[in-house]
Amino acid sequence: MIASPWFNFVIALALGMLIGLERERSKGEGLGRRPAGIRTFGLVALFGAIAAHIGGVALLALATGGVIVLTALSYSRDPDPGLTTEVGLMAAPLLGGLAMSDTLLASALGVAVAAVFASKMPLHRFVKGVLTDAEVNDGLVFAVVSVVIWPQLPDRYIGPFQALNPHSIWLLVVLVLALGACGHAATRLLGPRFGLPIAGLASGFVSSTATIGSMAGRAAKDPASLGGAVAGATLSTVATFVQMALLLLAISAPTLIMMAPALAAGGVVAAIYGLAFAVAGISSTSAESSEPGRAFSVATAFGLAAMMAVMLVAGAALKNWLGETGILAGAAVAGFVDTHSAAISVASLAAAAKLTPREAVLPILAAMTTNVIAKTGMALAAGSHGFALRIVPGLLLSIAAAWAVAAAVILR
Repeated sequence: MIASPWFNFVIALALGMLIGLERERSKGEGLGRRPAGIRTFGLVALFGAIAAHIGGVALLALATGGVIVLTALSYSRDPDPGLTTEVGLMAAPLLGGLAMSDTLLASALGVAVAAVFASKMPLHRFVKGVLTDAEVNDGLVFAVVSVVIWPQLPDRYIGPFQALNPHSIWLLVVLVLALGACGHAATRLLGPRFGLPIAGLASGFVSSTATIGSMAGRAAKDPASLGGAVAGATLSTVATFVQMALLLLAISAPTLIMMAPALAAGGVVAAIYGLAFAVAGISSTSAESSEPGRAFSVATAFGLAAMMAVMLVAGAALKNWLGETGILAGAAVAGFVDTHSAAISVASLAAAAKLTPREAVLPILAAMTTNVIAKTGMALAAGSHGFALRIVPGLLLSIAAAWAVAAAVILR
């Protein structure tokens, strides 16, 4: 049955009727009703299937052309300026023809068309009543930055000390804009008291440094969201500690066992500090910002990328002057850019028995410390003094707790 053309015909008819189901409900009654409904769509899809079965692509194209002509004549006196039904009728014979050769793809596309028909009211309400002009413009900016510009940039190292990779640096711009948009969406849905802390914790698994920069820019733009932004930025560092533990588990479990107390201490301190600001924001009686504003700041993203480029050149210069004199210096320099890549390198040495797990603790903590310095620079460059005064103590306390516990473990 499945191998026979009857099965394909049944699928084509069912897809047409599925698409026409919603049109039947919305076409109205009486003399003013719209022409196409469940039967018309079903027959048009079956018509396309028969044409494809008898004459292949050529007859299917001719049949589709006939449907287009009939649709134009039928809707020529329709006062409704919309073209959704007409486009659906043109798609129906093509879906019917596709069902004769690929039922799975035709079914997926048919369900998608039906879903678009059924989502008319929610989509119109979202576009006209929820989205602002600024958010639409920001969406277009993000599309240009991420889809048009980023793929075109060379993915190779250039510049002083061969330290700059335009593709990777621009990725930071994309990340900062994306994280800003996520924070904006969470704020629109939950308000700054709840949305920013949740968005910060989740975004920290992508890039805690970029999250801090994004939150700093949001706090500078909207002072009313300062508490939520600080909570989100601090909670993003919790993700750093969790992610570090997962990486060490995958690369060198003995190193994780040695680092676990320090990572736990740093993560707990960061979580407590961030939750304190989150709770303070929730209990605050101040009114939340009612103006949606922009989803992100392009200037902030470019500024953070420029700072990252400077840090890359500085790190490469230090490495060039110091040479490969020690794992500690190399990890500390690498930590300015990415603490996890430095930790992976050190843990790999431990896994290869070139370092003991105890000897790996100090370089990993050095990388995490220099990464805290980088985060502090991001907070100072992109945010207000109020944001920096609140976030920097949390960063310092968390890394200090990690060092204190690690020292106790190493010296015992």
